[in-house]
Order: sequence, then structure tokens, then C-alpha cells
Amino acid sequence: MSIKFIGAGLPRTGTNTLKRALETLGYAKTYHMKELLNNPEKLSYWLSMESSGTMDYDTIYDGFVASVDFPCYPWYKEHMEKYPEAKVILTTRPFDKWYKSLESTIWTAGPQTLPEKLRMMSKLIFDSRLRKVIGCVKLAKRQIFEVSMQNRFGDIDFARKMWEAHHEDVKKHVPAEKLLIYEVKDGWGPLCDFLGVPEPSEPLPHLNKKENFKSMLAGLMNEGKMVEL
Repeated sequence: MSIKFIGAGLPRTGTNTLKRALETLGYAKTYHMKELLNNPEKLSYWLSMESSGTMDYDTIYDGFVASVDFPCYPWYKEHMEKYPEAKVILTTRPFDKWYKSLESTIWTAGPQTLPEKLRMMSKLIFDSRLRKVIGCVKLAKRQIFEVSMQNRFGDIDFARKMWEAHHEDVKKHVPAEKLLIYEVKDGWGPLCDFLGVPEPSEPLPHLNKKENFKSMLAGLMNEGKMVEL
């Protein structure tokens, strides 16, 4: 099975909604950060991508036909080389809304206070799976905030320039006929037109809103599994 759709959109741009939409349209399964968090033993594959730009695609994407969100998007060009027939979907939203969403979710992911950090440390000592989950979160935060934003997320003007540069980079490297720039608020129409499929009668799902993020993370930390959003 080969990847048919590559998500180049940044996290918090409707990528989880896109995942569900693609699966509703018959493109199951679609890889997403959820898959990595649910299977943190696969972290080593993405660490290899980070360090050397190489990965065992056949193993990580066994059974998948699309990949969106992190950890795909930083390496969308490598994915295009591996899957030259694939189309690319760049999810987007207004910068200010995206920045606030990222700030209130991934930026503050994990324990923040000293008591929370101490409780987490006590869990990590005895829970090897949780240590791998934390490693997945660290990889995401490292790529988003250290690599992409050069440790300047608090500088909103710089963050805006990074945002704009990412969009321009995608438009530059993806042929226009293979690229959809998509806001999930626009509903099924643009996505179904791009895919050449009829629109479903059910509304487009809107998932993983920022108010659900902490409960999702708590599910990972406390029960060791994802909650469905």
C-alpha cells in the first residue's frame, strides 16, 4: 500500500479533522500524531528521519494511505520523493487563531508546576511506555519550537514570518495541480473536488479543539492510551 496524500499543514490547522475527513471518504487509514502517541515504540523510525532524513517507510506506513500533521509535515519533501504520485494537502487557518491555539496546547504540553513535574518524574521511573510517549512529545516540540521557530515562539512577529515562509515553501515545491490549500471551515466542497469524490451527506467533523487537548494528553499520561476526539 502506498501513501496517496501527504499533509504539509502545521499542527493546530485542522489536521485531525482532515484525518477523519479522509477516512470518512474511504482513505483509511490516515497516519497522524495520534498513531505515534498510541504506538510510541515506533519513535525510533522518526528519530532516524530527524537525524539522517531516512526512514523505513514501508514499516511505519504499513496499511496507511495518507499521512497528515506531525510527524509527517516537517519532512513533506522527503515524503514527496518517496511517493512521487501523491498529492499534497496544506491545511491552514488565520495566523492569529493558529498561534493562540498552538500556545494553549502544544506549547504548554506536559507538566508545568513543580508538583506536576515531581509526579511525572515518579511515574517515569516505573513506566517505560510513558517514557517513550514523552519522547514523542519532545520530538514534536523540538521540531516545532526549536527547529522551525528557532526557540523564538514568544516573538509573535518572528512566528508570523515562519508561518508565512512555510506556506510559501510548500507552494514553491509542490506542483499546483497536486496541491490543495485547505481551511476545514470551508467544509467538504474543496476537499472532495480535489479528490474527485462526491460530498458526504453528513457534516464535516471538527475534531481536537483546543479545549479537548488537555483531556487527550491526560488520557495518554494517566491511562497510557489516547482518548477519542
